[in-house]
Amino acid sequence: MSDIRVLIVDDQELLRRGLRMLLETEDGIEVVGEADHGAHALALIPQAKPDVVLADARMPVLDGLGLVERCRREHPTLPVLVLTTFDDALLVRSLLDAGAAGFLLKDISTDALSEAIRQVTAGGLVIDPRIARQAVTAVAQISEAPTLSDAETAVAELVADGFTNAEIAARLMLAHGTVKNTVSALLRKFAVRDRTALALRLIR
Repeated sequence: MSDIRVLIVDDQELLRRGLRMLLETEDGIEVVGEADHGAHALALIPQAKPDVVLADARMPVLDGLGLVERCRREHPTLPVLVLTTFDDALLVRSLLDAGAAGFLLKDISTDALSEAIRQVTAGGLVIDPRIARQAVTAVAQISEAPTLSDAETAVAELVADGFTNAEIAARLMLAHGTVKNTVSALLRKFAVRDRTALALRLIR
């Protein structure tokens, strides 16, 4: 049985080297290349012919999410296992929805990482148990419409229409700080990161 061929993708050279050294101590695993971002990885895949891509979530040029999306289109049988320090539940959902084969935190043990690589190569899905619960919670937050107060509803309608905080304050005769705090509360309730994402959620 041939070794599992792994392509490591991370913008930090020291981390790439560290992962290579760890994985090369494992029987049945061979590191066939390193890339510093997603676009570089896509260029290497045809010649490196990896069985699995081990990628960071946050990288310049093309990040982990972009790499997962491109691999799903261009290399649909190639699993991408995302390894990162970020335990952002919404990011996890986005990556899994895009087709990632798994999501692990970088402090995972070498044995657990090797086992995850074997599992995704065999067609499995691997999610670090420490963040699996967060991912499920994020889905619940997205699928359930939060309850809004009358003031929050009024501000939300204007955010959806594209008004700035200053314009909303003027229209509703509220202090600018009050509007800012209300928008922050809406971001939390809808579990989104920024105003653009909030507006899209409100429009839906």
